[in-house]
Amino acid sequence: MKRIAAFVTAVFLLTAGAWAQDGKGIYNKYSDNEEVSAVYISSSMFKLMGKVPDMEVGEGSINLGSIIKNLNSMYLLDCEDPELCKEIKSDVNKFVKKYEFEMLMEIKDKGETVRIYTTGNEKTVSQFILTASENEAFTFICLDGTMSRAELEKAIAKATQEME
Repeated sequence: MKRIAAFVTAVFLLTAGAWAQDGKGIYNKYSDNEEVSAVYISSSMFKLMGKVPDMEVGEGSINLGSIIKNLNSMYLLDCEDPELCKEIKSDVNKFVKKYEFEMLMEIKDKGETVRIYTTGNEKTVSQFILTASENEAFTFICLDGTMSRAELEKAIAKATQEME
């Protein structure tokens, strides 16, 4: 009986580890935890948004409508529990390595690190990940969909230019 219990436990742990290696899996693993703030937006909600107004950044604005209309889902986790942050960050790092995400940008400023990753091809981005770490806090945002790489890079460049 102990062997069966050990086997079932091992299979569960292996399955849970593999399951948590995508944006939705990471979200599902942590979203019910009381120490985590979680937001999920479905493709239906993105469709309901219709035309998205330009987003104000600094002195200018960015048109996100062309990017948002092609999103399937968005997962956001925000945590300030140090031990849990380490666990979430570990799962995110495994996810990024497994699917060979490309790091588009990294910003380090006064103890905060922000990283933006994408995966896809030269024309489209199928997933976009933003992570932010500061002291003992961690934020994970994952966008799934088919986004124009040129439009996304243009929006990111304009946002960073306006922030300077």
